[in-house]
Amino acid sequence: MGLFSALLGNAGTVSQEDLQKDYGKLLINGEEIELGFKLIRDVFIFTNKRLILVDKQGLTGSKVEYKSISYKSISRFSIETAGTFDLDAELKIWVSSEQVPSIRKQFNKSVNVYDVHQVLATHVLK
Repeated sequence: MGLFSALLGNAGTVSQEDLQKDYGKLLINGEEIELGFKLIRDVFIFTNKRLILVDKQGLTGSKVEYKSISYKSISRFSIETAGTFDLDAELKIWVSSEQVPSIRKQFNKSVNVYDVHQVLATHVLK
């Protein structure tokens, strides 16, 4: 992920090995990381059981909030692909019966948003 893309708030893909090394302690037995993205200091991880949002807070990022969202609590989601002049794709997730998306993330063009859609659809539509 390039610096310019990060400054714009666009997320880029992170390898499963790096995610496992950094966040493996958050996983339960039988849980596996399927896909992950980094947005400046924040990370979001799709596992076979849930969505994990990692929010590094403060100036140094030493304070970290780990938010776990079960797929069954996701009521709907949308993926917007990048266009010719619009360089980013967007993911919106609604949790429970909220009227506005609880989660909004933007991806740079290096991310295949159809992979994100596939993971969400596989788990949410069970």
